[in-house]
Amino acid sequence: MRPGTFRSLRNRNYRIWASGAIVSNVGTWMQRIGQDWVVLTELTDNNATAVGIVTALQFGPRVLLLPLTGYAADHFDRRKLLVATQAGMGVLAFGLGLLCLLGHVALWHVYVFAFLLGCVTAFDAPARQTFVSDLVTQRDLANAVALNSTSFNAARMIGPAVAGVLISHIGVGWVFLVNALTYAGVIASLGFLRADELQPRPRPVRTRGSLGEGMRYVWRRGDLRTVFVMLFLIGTFGLNFAIYISTMTVSVFGGDAGQYGFLTSMMAVGSVSGALLAAGREKPGVASLLGGALLFGTGFAVAAVMPGYWSFGVVLAVIGLAAQTFTTTANAAVQLSTEPALRGRVMALLMTITLGGAPLGAPLVGWVADAFGPRWAMSIGAASGLAATAVGVAYLAHAGRIAIERQGRWPRIVLRPRPGADTAGDPPG
Repeated sequence: MRPGTFRSLRNRNYRIWASGAIVSNVGTWMQRIGQDWVVLTELTDNNATAVGIVTALQFGPRVLLLPLTGYAADHFDRRKLLVATQAGMGVLAFGLGLLCLLGHVALWHVYVFAFLLGCVTAFDAPARQTFVSDLVTQRDLANAVALNSTSFNAARMIGPAVAGVLISHIGVGWVFLVNALTYAGVIASLGFLRADELQPRPRPVRTRGSLGEGMRYVWRRGDLRTVFVMLFLIGTFGLNFAIYISTMTVSVFGGDAGQYGFLTSMMAVGSVSGALLAAGREKPGVASLLGGALLFGTGFAVAAVMPGYWSFGVVLAVIGLAAQTFTTTANAAVQLSTEPALRGRVMALLMTITLGGAPLGAPLVGWVADAFGPRWAMSIGAASGLAATAVGVAYLAHAGRIAIERQGRWPRIVLRPRPGADTAGDPPG
């Protein structure tokens, strides 16, 4: 592990924020497992399409509310906004848990709660992502973004395993109630922050066209457009892990909730590794972006043909590493290269592209899993990674940054640095 991998933790405000976030992240992953499991095994007869609909309802509001969520992250006090969103998500988790414990939960209840949760998280996600820039200096921003991803994926190792045990022994309703309590961790951490140590940020002027200014900014930047297209492909068709893993667990390997949680944790092992590798880099690099996308697509292709539960789990760890390398690099590169006054709106767009594309891809992935089998559905994830790689390579070739040089007997492909880039890193551009 490189020196300085955890340098952002020297900052008191960031340490407090990270402590509360890890608790909430564990609860979030518990809820995801519980929600998918109750739909797949208790409210339907292993219907992957229903799981896809839940995913679509939960992430769809990110697209519908995009102009408002980015605007809120840029113009409102992010700390107060996060207190409100975290409290709202806690109330929703409590309500769904209560319905399950009382034995009154129906499929349409899960649909409604997924949609309401999606509306709240649509405001929470861009505020939470950009709040990191309020906690640390620009120099440590890429490191803090990567450590946030480490926290989220470390929780992915713990949360699903805990959820699997709770579901097996006391029922899925308690999973939701425990998650409701974990939101108090983030709210408490926000209250303990020292306001005078937060980083100053410019307040954008409120004008009639400011809602769409983030979109116009991205459109004018060819490098950002390319990253966003790559994110759309992988986010829409590749990051539907809940459908891929749950259907493979139940339909192919005949597993239970504990085994589903374990496979999700296996993927998280790779994700944590990818996030820590990203944290050790001074700046995000274009090679990491392309390499992550290529490994993501290849990993899905290999996972689709794995004959057994354990070999599938090992390949999931590789997919997790690739996914985290790609998304963390893209996140940090976009934040570092975006004007601070527009960062909230651009990050809202990024989060919408990354996760909000799921409403488009999830029903398709679920339908393929139901009609042709989970292994064929995995091929959609493979295609998304390979297509994203092709988009990135095409942009670099058009920009004249890819060249073929002959050294010795064999030619090799080399990546030329971006004009004006320093030697410490080379963000996409």
